[in-house]
Amino acid sequence: MQPLLDLFGDEATLTQALFLLTAIGLALGFEFVNGFHDTANAVATVIYTNSLKPIVAVVWSGLWNLIGVLTSTGIVAFSIVALLPVELILNVGSGTGWAMVFSLLVGAIVWNVATWYFGLPASSSHTLIGSILGVGFVNAQFNQGGGFGAGINWTQAQNVLIALLISPAIGFIVAALLFLVAKHLLPQPELYAPPPEDQPPPVWIRAILILTCTGVSFAHGSNDGQKGMGLIMLILVGILPGLYALNLDVSSQTITQLMTQTRAIAPILQPYGPPFEASSESAMQELSQFLKTDALLTESTIPALAAIQQSVAAELTDGLTEVTSLTQLPPATRQTLRSQLYLTSATLTKLDRRHQLPSAIDPATLEAYQQASNALIQFIPIWVKVAVAIALGGGTLIGWKRIVVTVGEKIGSEHLTYAQGATAELVTMGTIILADSLGLPVSTTHVLSSGVAGTMKVNRSGLQGATVRNILLAWILTLPAAMVLGGGLFAIGQFVLSRWGLT
Repeated sequence: MQPLLDLFGDEATLTQALFLLTAIGLALGFEFVNGFHDTANAVATVIYTNSLKPIVAVVWSGLWNLIGVLTSTGIVAFSIVALLPVELILNVGSGTGWAMVFSLLVGAIVWNVATWYFGLPASSSHTLIGSILGVGFVNAQFNQGGGFGAGINWTQAQNVLIALLISPAIGFIVAALLFLVAKHLLPQPELYAPPPEDQPPPVWIRAILILTCTGVSFAHGSNDGQKGMGLIMLILVGILPGLYALNLDVSSQTITQLMTQTRAIAPILQPYGPPFEASSESAMQELSQFLKTDALLTESTIPALAAIQQSVAAELTDGLTEVTSLTQLPPATRQTLRSQLYLTSATLTKLDRRHQLPSAIDPATLEAYQQASNALIQFIPIWVKVAVAIALGGGTLIGWKRIVVTVGEKIGSEHLTYAQGATAELVTMGTIILADSLGLPVSTTHVLSSGVAGTMKVNRSGLQGATVRNILLAWILTLPAAMVLGGGLFAIGQFVLSRWGLT
């Protein structure tokens, strides 16, 4: 047992270390199952057009998923995290926090495995987000004054759900149009006929199909791979705040920028009401309540924001000597500073969105503060990216065939053609890259399968009604089913914890 504790140092007890390993294992397990679904879509077209052998296609796709994960910005990861109740984000190491983490991950994994077993291209994005929303609903009922659904960031949820809803329509329509354009500009008959059995396509067609497979794999890694990263970071912060509450590798220039913008904003906020004590716990509670409900601005909100801004400045200053490296701060201070930065950044964003921000805070100052603050609290270590990439690739290697068969054979009444595979994957790649740049999660599964269906429709290849119906049912049911699973598991966990006095 002692070597396990030595791995984490003085910060973790044996129980915490075991919880940490279990939670990270579940998060990686979610990404592993994600490989069954979404990464399998990336290789479906090259396998069913005989462009690559299955094992070669899967390994090649896994490599580009790895590259996509490693080069990702993390913006999608933290857009997923922003859906969580604010108290979980701040106190994931509590009993309730652990119940939330385990519930949403187990709920998502159960639904993903069930839909994979039946060969349905269900969305891992829908599943995880549904699980998070279910936990948020139930959490609001356990917190006094929360109200129905108060624990959910509805603005962020709206953006995410809109992206998930419209991306399949984009896949269907744009792929259909692109396919028609291709038929007009590239009238080679072999592009639009089912590929001969066990014969690879001509070299130039093969190159295009491999290129689109590569692009989808890269985009998938960059977008889907982030969905477990944010949860892993929350888990690490909860157990090892001294190491992961703040990005210890940020430059002294970033710290100086944060100090400068904090000192610029804090005085503007002070005249707006009776002050809190600079490090008052009640100030943090005020902002937490403001963020987790849809309540209007109170007379205490901006003074609380000013108090925490003053505390941030104080945490980064030791007498007359400014902090130049976050390693200079004690571990407990790092955790407090992370909570303060999260609360102030999220509150400023919400006030700006509602047009309730004091007019003296100009947009450039706010943007500079947000950039410096996010640099400290929104980061993903390289080992987390590598672990997620390996989990995605491993899932693809183990479970690719069920989903590939559905995409290649069961959506259309005829076999997938070269042009259909290329156009569907090209549209999928473009849609995911666009969503990635906007920080929005989308479903590779739904975009690609919709793209294939669109090309089948305009090519008059026919659609298999049973498969399309099942895909639509999975699309419609995934969100509510995952909400019930995640929320139900959390309710059970919260009940057990309350009986044991561990909440």
